[in-house]
Amino acid sequence: MTTTPHSTHAGQPTNPGSLLILGSTGSIGTQALDVVDRLAQDGLAPRVIGLAAGGVRAELIAIQAHNHQVPFLALADPAAQAPVEAALAAVAERTGQPSPVTQILTGPDAATELITVSGVNVGDTVLNGITGSVGLLPTLAALRSGATLALANKESLVVGGSLVKAALHHPGQVVPVDSEHSAIAQALLSGRHERGLTSPVVTGNTEVRRLVLTASGGPFRGRDLRELAGVTAAQALAHPTWAMGPVVTVNSSTLINKGLELIEAHLLFDIPPADITVVVHPQSVIHSMVEFRDGATIAQASPPDMRLPIALGLTWPGRPELSGLVTPNDWSTPLAWSFEPLDETTFPAIGLARHAVATSATHPAVLNAANEQAVAAFLDGRLRWVDIVAVDTTVVESHSGQSDPTLEDVLAAETWARAQADALISKLT
Repeated sequence: MTTTPHSTHAGQPTNPGSLLILGSTGSIGTQALDVVDRLAQDGLAPRVIGLAAGGVRAELIAIQAHNHQVPFLALADPAAQAPVEAALAAVAERTGQPSPVTQILTGPDAATELITVSGVNVGDTVLNGITGSVGLLPTLAALRSGATLALANKESLVVGGSLVKAALHHPGQVVPVDSEHSAIAQALLSGRHERGLTSPVVTGNTEVRRLVLTASGGPFRGRDLRELAGVTAAQALAHPTWAMGPVVTVNSSTLINKGLELIEAHLLFDIPPADITVVVHPQSVIHSMVEFRDGATIAQASPPDMRLPIALGLTWPGRPELSGLVTPNDWSTPLAWSFEPLDETTFPAIGLARHAVATSATHPAVLNAANEQAVAAFLDGRLRWVDIVAVDTTVVESHSGQSDPTLEDVLAAETWARAQADALISKLT
């Protein structure tokens, strides 16, 4: 499946190639297919040739495959194959059209196998919207294939940063899809920055003084630890501006999500962790900023709609027409944006993340693994919200760390961290 790399003409992307969507039934995946539909109106849509999902939402993945004529499916749960095949048959009967699916891969490595089986390479795109560190192996496979990696799975970079750098096929191969990192990538075009995974020319030159990540503050902004001792999962999941999956939403409530984004920004753009700061911006319109050495700060502003950074991930560096899909900011009515300093006493997660990434190459993996266990326990009612970051901190501080880990080292560190976290959770429960 050989195509030429993405190119642009008059700011518009051309020759979009083929597309794999990993995590197609999740928030990122479903919105990505909305974007593909919009791009199709202008003849700029990539051909969706593969979808990967857990398999729980059998009917949805069958509809996605049918609507986009997708030949390859990957299901993490082998037990999902029969329900998905039944759903595909039902859609075919309902529409009178045969199923487009020619192969279904199953098992925990199915998403990684999909990248090989589909034959994607330079000029194609893999959108990794999987949640959690299980996205690491597909990220590495996508990079080795030569395809552009539209990265929405921050955990794979946090967990395997050095491995991701080593797997890079060519400079600029990674396009960030998280709204904050997409904003930074856009702002960096205002100056010189030839460092990191996203730069098409890597020389080390930069005019950047610091990066400024914006955080909404989550549902508990302005409250102190005493007020948060008894918060419920339902309260933590009530995000004021974004609609996301449960794990990401809980991470946003503790601000560990912003800590992971700080680690991701350091790895993506090769900016020291000490030069990445976080400011609370409740309106979620300024998605992040870049401060240059001359004192200028460039900010990217847009409504809190993930379809914009997803579209950029599929068409970078061109900007597609998204009218009818994404509504721009309304400048005809009065509005105000506010910025507040971070309350690091109530929300220590960002300081913990900065400490982890500065300590060793495996500390971020340990932090992420411990946090995944703690969040799962909180959602199950086995852990208090205020104990999530406490568990993370104890596990991170107990880790000895490694400077140049192999994949096996990273996976072993994760396994160790999960066991340590589970033991702590059992004691706290």
